[in-house]
Amino acid sequence: MAVDRVKIADHFFDCSDTERAAFEAGIKLGTIYHQFVGTPISRENVSLLEKAIAEGTKIQPFVKDAEVRISRDELASKKGEFDYVSLSGNMLNVRLVVEYGSVRLTAGMKFIPEISYPLMFIEKIERCGKKSR
Repeated sequence: MAVDRVKIADHFFDCSDTERAAFEAGIKLGTIYHQFVGTPISRENVSLLEKAIAEGTKIQPFVKDAEVRISRDELASKKGEFDYVSLSGNMLNVRLVVEYGSVRLTAGMKFIPEISYPLMFIEKIERCGKKSR
């Protein structure tokens, strides 16, 4: 008999489907930020890094979609052996969709110039017709 890991984990959460979806989205966005900021990038590898971050995020629990865009404004073609830029939070633009129970939540991360901060936020919350857990 297979173990229902989701059902076991649910016992540790005293919250609604919406709150759980928001928690899951926050964990995923925080992981992207803290795992990848500082990664060496250049024009030659930036699209590979975008794809790796998105694909790695998509296989995590409850993630239905992930899109990652890295600003190319600070990137230049590598001119020498020691020439690269490190990924920073202000270069990340991320959108992901999490489904948990009856909720489909779209969350994002992008640099907001007015507050000079890479903000993580909830863009939209929808009911997706599934039964609550």
